[in-house]
Amino acid sequence: MKARHDQHFLINKKAIEKIAGFESVKDRRVLEIGPGEGPLTNALLEKGADVIAVELDSKLVSHLKKRFFSEINDGKLTLIHGDAIQCDIPPFEIVVANLPYSASSKITFRLMDIGFEVAVLMYQKEFAQRMIARPGTTGCGRLSVMVQTYAYVKPMLELSPKSFNPPPEVYSWVLKITPHEPKFQINDRKYYALVVRELFSHRRKTIGKTLKLSKGALGADSVEKMLSTLPETILKARAEALSLEEFAEISNVGSGVQNRLLNSVV
Repeated sequence: MKARHDQHFLINKKAIEKIAGFESVKDRRVLEIGPGEGPLTNALLEKGADVIAVELDSKLVSHLKKRFFSEINDGKLTLIHGDAIQCDIPPFEIVVANLPYSASSKITFRLMDIGFEVAVLMYQKEFAQRMIARPGTTGCGRLSVMVQTYAYVKPMLELSPKSFNPPPEVYSWVLKITPHEPKFQINDRKYYALVVRELFSHRRKTIGKTLKLSKGALGADSVEKMLSTLPETILKARAEALSLEEFAEISNVGSGVQNRLLNSVV
């Protein structure tokens, strides 16, 4: 079947078995995004998982129905025709998926917002390397900060283009993502995400200059408080040089002003 929607079908049988076995899925509700022709779906079902498969391509949905659904459905597979970025998804515990490269970031952020016990996800190698880039290094960005604030990320497997049909032009990595509570105080998680986004939107500028450019998004009063309160070591640094704790420090100063303003209005 011809691939569409940025889909590269995983055909490496050993890799499929490894991916399906990185986490115990027996009697667990497992979300799979982009099942394609269903080889990983089949491996998960064989290991006793209750699979929720979300597929965008209507032709692949038809193929999956023919492959897995008989007149008597045992209820182990729920097939959803939709876009995983925005469609309704039933409750699940684990995620195991070969994500479409073009939607990796949006899907990852959505999964983090929804919440899960553990995820085994395949990404383009370069994208995965950005995700695990440590704060304070040049490879660090919004993605790595947001993911590492709320989860442990561990590389599990590297796959060459030959593992797919059609073969992509890049290598792929499988990552295991295990959520955890932040290791430092974050007073307002939504505001924290906003701060991280804004600081990396002008990553070549210092934090002080970036804050001045972000008054509309972060609030003028909050920015003034940050500029007058935060130490010079932070204000003169660039976003990629900050630690996770320093992102939280910036956010907590600004969110405190925002909360006081909201309470005064109420």
